[in-house]
Amino acid sequence: MLDPSLQKKFDRKNLELNALLEVTQAINANKTEAELFKIFNFTVIANLQVKKLALFVFDETWSCKVNYGTARSLKSCKLPMVFHRETNIRQVADFQEPDFTEFEMLIPVVHKTQVLALVFVGGLESHNHDFEDGLKFLQALSNITIVAIENQKLTRKQLEREAFRKELEIASDVQQFLFPEKLPNTDRLRMEASYLPHDLVGGDYYDFIPINKNQFLICVADVSGKGMAAALMMSNFQASLRTLLRQTPNLREIVEALNFQVMENAKGEKFITFFGAIYDLELKTMVYINAGHNPPILIKSNGEQVLLEEGCMVLGAVPDLPFINEGFMTNLDDFLIFCYTDGVTETVSENGEDFGLESLQAYFSKADNRVKDLSTIHQDIIVALDTHKGRNPYHDDITMLSCRVG
Repeated sequence: MLDPSLQKKFDRKNLELNALLEVTQAINANKTEAELFKIFNFTVIANLQVKKLALFVFDETWSCKVNYGTARSLKSCKLPMVFHRETNIRQVADFQEPDFTEFEMLIPVVHKTQVLALVFVGGLESHNHDFEDGLKFLQALSNITIVAIENQKLTRKQLEREAFRKELEIASDVQQFLFPEKLPNTDRLRMEASYLPHDLVGGDYYDFIPINKNQFLICVADVSGKGMAAALMMSNFQASLRTLLRQTPNLREIVEALNFQVMENAKGEKFITFFGAIYDLELKTMVYINAGHNPPILIKSNGEQVLLEEGCMVLGAVPDLPFINEGFMTNLDDFLIFCYTDGVTETVSENGEDFGLESLQAYFSKADNRVKDLSTIHQDIIVALDTHKGRNPYHDDITMLSCRVG
C-alpha cells in the first residue's frame, strides 16, 4: 500500500494528466476559441488551489479572456505596459501595479520568443510542497491552450488570405472583360492601348465603342483608391457607360447620368475622373468632356498641341454637377490623341520629381516621334518612365490610350 502522501501526489498527477488529455482532445475536436477558454477556466478551478486568476491574451491588443476570484472584474482592464514583454515567471509584487496586487505570481506564455499570453494567479499556498508542481501544471496547461488558439488564428488568417487571393484573381479576370477585345487598325483609324496595373486588379479603364459607321467614342477613366473595390466600381461604371451610349449619343446627358450612378454607388466616398470623346469620321468633328481627368494631348498634323481640358468636375463628388462645358472641334483630320491616367505623369523619380505633363509634351514636340507607330510611342514612354523612376517602385496603375486618324 502506498504512503498516503505519495498516493495523494499520484492522484494529483493523474488528475493533471487527465486534464491535459481533455484539453488536447478538445483541441483535436477543433473547439472554438471561446470553448477552449471555458475548458481552461474549468480545468484550473477543478485541479488547482488557485483562488484568483486572470488570463490576458495578445491579439493585436491585450485583452482579458478568463478572470475569476478578484474583487473587481478585469475583463475591461487595460494591461499595464510593464507586463507586455515579460518572459519569466515572476512575483507580481515586483511590478508594483496597484490593480494587480491581488495576484502573487505571473506566468508568461511564450512561443518562439513572442509573448502570447500572461497568466496572473493569486491565493496560492506558497508554503505547500505542491506549489511548484502546481505552477508547472498551470504553465503547461496555459501553453497548450494558448498555442492551440494561436495556431487556429494563423490557420484562419491563411484561409482568409487564400480566399482573398482567389477573389482577386476572379476580379482580375472580370476586369479584363472591361477592355475592348480588339482596337481598330485601318488606314483611316488606328488605336493602341497599354495597361499596367499596380496591383493584381486596378482602378483604371479605357474603351473604344463604335456608335455607327461614322461615329465612335473613346474614353479613359480612373477611380480613386485601388484594389478590388476600385475594380468593381469601374466595372459598374463601364456597364453604365455602354448602356447609356446605346440610349443616347448626347455626351452631356451621358456624363450627367454617370455622375448620378457613381454618386449612388459610392455615396460620395469615391469618385471617378473621366475623359470621353465622340469623333465623326465623315463630318471631321469631335465633341468631348473632361471630368477632372488628366488632359489628353491632341497633336495636329502641323505639330500643334492642344490640351483637352473642357468639361466638368470629377464624377461622384456631388449629386448634381454645377457645370458641364463641352469641348467641340471642327475640321479635325489627320491628328493624334494621347490619353493617359495620372499614374503616368505622377511617376516619381528618386529625387522626388514627377514625370509630369511637360515630359509628354516634350516627347510629342519632336516630329520624328509624332510619326512613329502607336505601339512604338507607348514603348518609348514606358522606357522613359522606367528611366525616370530609377529604383523607385510604381505607385499607381499606368494606362495609355492613343488614337490616330488620317
